[in-house]
Amino acid sequence: MAFALSTMQVTSTAFDNHQAIPAKHTGEGDDVSPALAWQGAPEGTKGFAVICHDPDAPLVKEGSYGFVHWVLYNLPGDITSLDENTTLGTLGMADFGKPGYGGPMPPEGHGSHLYYFWVLALDEQTTLPEGLTLAELLSAVEPHLLGMNRLVGTYERA
Repeated sequence: MAFALSTMQVTSTAFDNHQAIPAKHTGEGDDVSPALAWQGAPEGTKGFAVICHDPDAPLVKEGSYGFVHWVLYNLPGDITSLDENTTLGTLGMADFGKPGYGGPMPPEGHGSHLYYFWVLALDEQTTLPEGLTLAELLSAVEPHLLGMNRLVGTYERA
């Protein structure tokens, strides 16, 4: 898949880029999704999708690597943020085996992991069914991708 970074900027009030994700947003805390905001979406954006992925996780699944913590889609193109513990959008399957957000919780003694919070800008408002895996979502949205960018957080298990 030909995904390339755009000039869209992704931020959070919970943590800065390449900084620690607060425990509240992890499997060791309240396990709630952080607030996210973005600006500079490409012209013609009519929908968004959000993904949180840990490429440092020692897991290979469906020919990919890492661990998927969040798959969220069917977000309207007129929004520029998600509140903490958002109820917007449609939930896809995380690698925890259930839909919804599952916060960082790397294996004990595995050190600090990077968590990529991706925002994908799409040229259409999607109406995809609930429960898609990351691979299924990417396959469905690739023809409609206008741009994407990410916010990277870190977390090390206490």
